[in-house]
Amino acid sequence: MVLDFSLRIAVIGTSTPETETDRLAERVGELIGASGAILFCGGLGGVMTAAARGCRQAGGTTVGVLPGNSEQDANAFVDLPIVTGLGEARNLVLIRSSHAAIAVGGGYGTLSEIGFALRLGIPVVGLRTWDFSQGRSSSGLHCAASAEEAVQKALALARDKREAEMKRASP
Repeated sequence: MVLDFSLRIAVIGTSTPETETDRLAERVGELIGASGAILFCGGLGGVMTAAARGCRQAGGTTVGVLPGNSEQDANAFVDLPIVTGLGEARNLVLIRSSHAAIAVGGGYGTLSEIGFALRLGIPVVGLRTWDFSQGRSSSGLHCAASAEEAVQKALALARDKREAEMKRASP
């Protein structure tokens, strides 16, 4: 596997600890860390803690985009806390800072992050998350059946997005 330190992958999901979902998120984080990409998350509990823990255990770097006013709010596995004081509006900052996102489970906060990503053209890979297929031919959400598949898809989509951005920025 080629290490790519310039890719930023957001892992989004519920802040409430859920055993099975947290296991998936930890594996996702581990694979992101092993790839050399930087893991971005909301910096708090549940999926965010699990993904950051997995990334850190694999030697990766984690960034937590926090809703509050204190870096002390970050979970123990966040290397770089970004203090926003924006509450839930920080979801947009998190998504805008990423080349791709992986949604693992999740509630309405995750739904808002998925919505922002799809609206902004940032690819999202879903792993046991919201289903948007009803009534639409394509929602833009890429589904995955495993942590491995989710990370592979997210890394490929992130590379494509970064490459397209670089082409647009070239004179």
